[in-house]
Amino acid sequence: MPGLSGPDLQCELNARGATIPVIFMSGHADVPMAVEAMRCGAFDFVQKPFREQELLDRVERALRADAARRARSQARQVALQRLDSLSPREREVMDRITSGDSNKIIAFRLGISQRTVEIHRARVMEKLDAHSVADLVQLSAGAC
Repeated sequence: MPGLSGPDLQCELNARGATIPVIFMSGHADVPMAVEAMRCGAFDFVQKPFREQELLDRVERALRADAARRARSQARQVALQRLDSLSPREREVMDRITSGDSNKIIAFRLGISQRTVEIHRARVMEKLDAHSVADLVQLSAGAC
């Protein structure tokens, strides 16, 4: 490519926030060039000549990986939105629940009644659309 190398283009895409998977192809590549491409965020590197099916397989893997990355990103955004819907007290209760504390221990540590913890716990479960403590832990971890 005149004026811009592949790794330079990848770095420019990264700087612009592009998240598309990139597969580098080169007819005169060496190991340092491949390493640089991968360091810049390339999904894969193919040296010419290559079989058509080999390229198609790599493109398919790149698209599957990109779809999985997008799904994780979307799930993270949903988790963050749900967590943002919690009041500060509900967040405290959720944090204690996901740490494994019982309602009684949570009530003691937060200086509130056990019944109040139960009410907060129910609201947390409802707002986060969680059906178990495992769901809460998964949602909390997914937001990180």
